Amino acid sequence: MSVFDIASALVLLAALFGYLNLRFLKLPPTIGLMLIALLSSLVIILADYITPSYHMRSIITDFIGQIDLNETLMHGMLGFLLFAGAMHVNIDDLYERRFTIGSLATAGVIISTVLTGYAAYFIFKISGNEIPLIYAFIFGALISPTDPVAVIGILKTTKTSKSLEAKITGESLFNDGIGVVIFIILVAMATAKPGTVITVSEIAVLFFQEAVGGALLGFVFGYGAYRALKSIDNYNLEVLITLALVMFTYSAASWLHMSGPIAEVVAGLLIGNHGKRFAMSTATVDHIDKFWSLLDEILNAVLFLLIGLEVFAIDFNSQYIFCGLLLIPTILAVRFTSVSIPISLLRFKREFSKGVIRILTWSGLRGGISVALVLSLPQFDGKELLLTCTYIVVLFSIIIQGLTLKPLVSRIQSDMQE
Repeated sequence: MSVFDIASALVLLAALFGYLNLRFLKLPPTIGLMLIALLSSLVIILADYITPSYHMRSIITDFIGQIDLNETLMHGMLGFLLFAGAMHVNIDDLYERRFTIGSLATAGVIISTVLTGYAAYFIFKISGNEIPLIYAFIFGALISPTDPVAVIGILKTTKTSKSLEAKITGESLFNDGIGVVIFIILVAMATAKPGTVITVSEIAVLFFQEAVGGALLGFVFGYGAYRALKSIDNYNLEVLITLALVMFTYSAASWLHMSGPIAEVVAGLLIGNHGKRFAMSTATVDHIDKFWSLLDEILNAVLFLLIGLEVFAIDFNSQYIFCGLLLIPTILAVRFTSVSIPISLLRFKREFSKGVIRILTWSGLRGGISVALVLSLPQFDGKELLLTCTYIVVLFSIIIQGLTLKPLVSRIQSDMQE
């Protein structure tokens, strides 16, 4: 099949499943679409067991096999989704809560990576599926960051205070970039040639190059686009400039070995705030908002469809599923700890609402980024185990946490008002 054929099939399925959700299930769009895709996949798998002569599963598996989720998301869709999400975030709200967001996106991710790594290592060991400790830490790195695509998608349907929304959105936009950098460093350590020692200074340089370099790249390219937008008044061309900004920034980050996700977030914040205020007419702002909102909705639909269809790549090993189920409460406990520590330390200087730790814990949704990262791992004996566990955690996160986040936030906020 050609790329166009694959894209056509995905958009058709996304439109069909989106219609079925809006018409009958009436769930949040991303969750409903993913759930229908997942249930459809499971029905096909079950039908294949009942009537194996039709080879239904192998046909669909071959189709899914032609789609490299890691390449599609990490080197294609992610840049657009992060830029679109960042464009609608108020930078003043982020700056006001910069210490909270910064500590959650850095220290929180590091704490979570270490604790999850050790916990996963022992869970795998007692279940008879022991893997090297470094790969357990890699699992911790890929599962620790909250997915901005999933988080922002769910927050659209949830009424939260401005302060809380800024914390949740800000953390999710930046911690995935930090998580990807940690993931890259750990994979480099795991795949280094025997006898090769990666020093602390080398790790620090790599982290600085990826994270700080990505932020600087996003600012430089974003500022260049801002100046171009300010010098003209033609909304068609200005929309094209923002599109070029996203695509070239992500490509340049890849060439320069910098963090594309962080670069896109910084560029999106710059264009979405200073760009809209000082460089665009009212008509241009309207057209750019509509363009990026539409593109965001389409890509979100396709992404969550792909997550639902990735069940065909899962090894239904009972031990792997058992490990994945054990990791759900473990990762929630780690998330609670990694949120509690920074918030508790910051409470000496600033006030937080009583329910902030519970909400931040439950709003830590995992999504397509985690699945894409685990699929990108080089082949080793425990890869199928990590893939199955990651998929189980992501499904629980999006479906259970995503569907219950709105009532949880409403209940906590109503309790605070009483």
